[in-house]
Amino acid sequence: MTTHTRNADWKTAPTHHVEAAGTHFAYRRLGPDGGVPVVLLNHWGANLDNFDPPIVEGLAVDRTVYALDYRGIGASGGTAPLTIAEMASDTIATIRALGLTSIDLIGFSLGGFVAQQILFDAPDLVRRVILAGTGPAGGTGIERVGLVSWPLIIKGLLTFRDPKFYLFFTSSVAGKRAAKTFLARLKARAEDRDKAVSLKVFLRQLKAIKAWGQQAPQPLETIAKPVLVANGDHDIMVPSENSSDLARHIPGAELVLYPDAGHGGIFQYHDAFITKAKAFLAV
Repeated sequence: MTTHTRNADWKTAPTHHVEAAGTHFAYRRLGPDGGVPVVLLNHWGANLDNFDPPIVEGLAVDRTVYALDYRGIGASGGTAPLTIAEMASDTIATIRALGLTSIDLIGFSLGGFVAQQILFDAPDLVRRVILAGTGPAGGTGIERVGLVSWPLIIKGLLTFRDPKFYLFFTSSVAGKRAAKTFLARLKARAEDRDKAVSLKVFLRQLKAIKAWGQQAPQPLETIAKPVLVANGDHDIMVPSENSSDLARHIPGAELVLYPDAGHGGIFQYHDAFITKAKAFLAV
C-alpha cells in the first residue's frame, strides 16, 4: 500500500504509482486528508512537472489534491491514447483505483477535453468541475491547434525559449512578465522530476486533440453539475470563444475571462484564479 506524506510543498511532493486499466499511472498527491479531493488534469505534452505550484499548493491548503499523468506520459506506463475518450476511460479507472468515489475536477486545455468526457461517461464520480483554457468537442479552431502551435514551437527553439512563452501568454509587457515567472515556477523542482515527454507522445496527443476538434458536438445542455469556465481573453491555442460557448451551453455555468491573457490565463492570474476556484469548490 502506498504511503502518502502530507507535504505542503509541491516542489518536493513524491511521485507515486497506482495500477489501473492494465498499466501503472504516475501521480502526485498534496494536502491534508478530508473534504472532497481535487483531481487535476493537464495540457498537451505536459507531465507532472507542468502543474503550476502555486495553484496546486493553494488548492491543497485544506483538501487533498491529486495531479495525474495520462497513459504514456512521464512515469506512467503504456502508450499515449489517440482519443480523448480513451484518456477519459483511463482517468476514470485511475480515480477509482485511488479509492476515490466523489471528486472535484479541474481540467486545463487537453485536460478540459478529458474532464468533459468524464462528465458524460462517469457523472457519478464528479461533484464540481472547472474547465480552463479549453473548449467543447467540435469547437472553433480546436482542430487547428497543431497548425497554430508549430510556428511558435519553432520560434521557441530558435530563441532558446520554452514554446509556452509564446503559446500561453500575450506579447504585451504584462504577458511577457507573466510568462517568465510561470516558466521559472515550473523549474523550481530540482529532484525527482518526471520523465520528459517524447516527440512521439507529443504527436499522438496532437492527433487526439485534432480528432476532438473534428468530432460532433456533445450534448453540453445535459450536464447537471456545477461548472466554472476560465480562460484568458486572447487564447490563440483554444480560441477564447470556445470558453464562452461552454458557458453558454452548460446550464448554470459561470465564465471568467482574464484580461490581456492567453491560453495560460489561469497561470498569469494564479492568485485570482485560486481565490475564485476555492470559492467555487467550497460550496
